[in-house]
Amino acid sequence: MGEPSQIALPLSARGTVQRIVVGEANAAVIEALQQPERWPFHVAVLTGPERSGKSLLARWAAGLHGDALEVIDDAQGMDETALFHRWNAVQQGGTREGGALLLVADAGSEGWQIRLPDLASRIGGSLQLAIGAPDDAMAGELIMAHAEGRGLSLPEGAADYLVPRTVRSFAAIEALVATIDRISLERQTPATMSVWRAALEALHGPEQQRLL
Repeated sequence: MGEPSQIALPLSARGTVQRIVVGEANAAVIEALQQPERWPFHVAVLTGPERSGKSLLARWAAGLHGDALEVIDDAQGMDETALFHRWNAVQQGGTREGGALLLVADAGSEGWQIRLPDLASRIGGSLQLAIGAPDDAMAGELIMAHAEGRGLSLPEGAADYLVPRTVRSFAAIEALVATIDRISLERQTPATMSVWRAALEALHGPEQQRLL
């Protein structure tokens, strides 16, 4: 696919991402979230790495479909019997007229240890939507999105410099931007290369600094 695109979110608090970056890691998930009528058994399970935007995507999908979609976040923490009944209610039209059910979980179907056999088989038969790891293009867009959410101004070329020098994970990218923001505020200076280097060293240690 081409360059990452974005989905706007009605959020404004400092430190909150105000857009969902769409890239290779989540494009298929986003496409499927727009078509719940095509989900097997009208149920989908959304999983992904830490800080990958699972809850943001779920809220976006809920806003997109309104009463036609029920979302249960942190589904792995819900009582299994109650969750079993929710799954069955969707099949019987008991959730909402023509409705679907989206379960958001921290672990994939293999990592989600479900003790209730009937629930395990039903979850396993539902549509599995997994967010992958960000590629370089998406990582760059995520850096800029997190900076925008913090009101942090990053000069042109910041993402090109930072992406090869940090870990390709949603959590690591968020932590990097938060650290740049903190150091910039502490020093009362713009977030230029000296701040980027300090943030990278704070997160990755002196060995990372020597690579710069």
